[in-house]
Amino acid sequence: MERLGNGKAGIEAGRLAAADYEANFADLHPRLDRHEALVESDRCYFCYDAPCMTACPTSIDIPLFIRQIQTGNPIGSAKTIFDQNILGGMCARVCPTETLCEQACVRNTAEDKPVEIGKLQRYSTDIAMEQGRQFYSRKAPTGKTIAVVGAGPAGLAAAHRLAMHGHSVTILEAREKAGGLNEYGIATYKAVDDFAAREVDYVTAIGGIEIVNGQALGRDFSLSDLSAKYDAVFLGMGLAGVNGLGIEGEALVGVEDAVDFIAALRQAKDKSVLPVGRRVVVLGGGMTAIDAAIQSKLLGAEEVTICYRRGKENMNASPYEQDLATANGVIIRHWLAPKSIIDKDGKVAGIEVEYTAIRDGKLIGTGETGIIAADQIFKAIGQTFSASGLGALQFEKGKIVVDPEGRTSIEGVWAGGDCIGTGEDLTVSAVAQGRDAAESIAKALAAAAQPATAVA
Repeated sequence: MERLGNGKAGIEAGRLAAADYEANFADLHPRLDRHEALVESDRCYFCYDAPCMTACPTSIDIPLFIRQIQTGNPIGSAKTIFDQNILGGMCARVCPTETLCEQACVRNTAEDKPVEIGKLQRYSTDIAMEQGRQFYSRKAPTGKTIAVVGAGPAGLAAAHRLAMHGHSVTILEAREKAGGLNEYGIATYKAVDDFAAREVDYVTAIGGIEIVNGQALGRDFSLSDLSAKYDAVFLGMGLAGVNGLGIEGEALVGVEDAVDFIAALRQAKDKSVLPVGRRVVVLGGGMTAIDAAIQSKLLGAEEVTICYRRGKENMNASPYEQDLATANGVIIRHWLAPKSIIDKDGKVAGIEVEYTAIRDGKLIGTGETGIIAADQIFKAIGQTFSASGLGALQFEKGKIVVDPEGRTSIEGVWAGGDCIGTGEDLTVSAVAQGRDAAESIAKALAAAAQPATAVA
């Protein structure tokens, strides 16, 4: 049921009763109990050529881990998952399974529904993590050192796999907490109870990994500094910048970046202290826009509208996430582009939008405009990559160029995650790229350590 605010105008905190915050930001999909997991696992056909595996960026053996749940072996199931995706716990919570493995499920028909793979994955991984079950140990120390820039999904996955090979890893993280997107960038109700931090602890428990916080590339060190000090470097720092609107009124009080809003929500122990507008407009069509819009509503905003410049089918947010937004009372309006932000005493009073259309294959403004009343506007129109401190690294379309193994144009430097131009900007994709780059690094270091073959 929609919760109305308490009538406060402008951007205010404490719009709801204390109990409402706890209910609104509770776990979106609580973990299955044992009976539910057994029932759901029994629905799997255990396909020998399982299309769900092909659809998973980390290639988890999904039929095997579900079969292990079905036979009462959640710990074995967790190992099957972690073998391919050491961040399988978070991916079970945030992966758009409805467009990946579950979309490919052979039960996904008009008469049936797909196996709930994401929920089953969470069931197993949660049990293993709660029991502190570690499945991997380090090989004998190699004496090799690797610098990983960024403690997000790509960096953590790379560090764990490198530690397995016996290398010593130093992760340099700009923020005060590790986790990257998982810690700062997803909706609070998707990962409750400090799960992101607990997962970092689980990953680093293998040993051989040191995380140094407050160290930013381009400010505290450069890529050349790392290359001179370490045997290899992995870049996994994600996207730090935010695209601007470039319209009048963007600097007004009440215009904010959605990523900053979401990060503040993630870090706030008491949601009642977070201010939110009475009428909120979110600009964008991706997951960040959806997360900002829903959470504005959950904080007590009375009217939340997402404005997207193209049609519903063009939104980067999945249909499931769009439906989740509308179920929470968010209005999604398509074919609207921001034109200017209306000023009242230096604060946001509304936004002027222009209707758009596709003409000759191009998006254009039609010239027809309208005004949406608002006292808070969130920008969620994409993030940018900062190239500071990277020297002569090769870029294309603003992102680092890599080969299929994650190698960059500079010898001894690999990269993965949102900072590269391949794959989807998903947690699971970043994990796969970090893992695969780590294997490439390990192979390169092993080859370099081999004695030269004498030539007759």
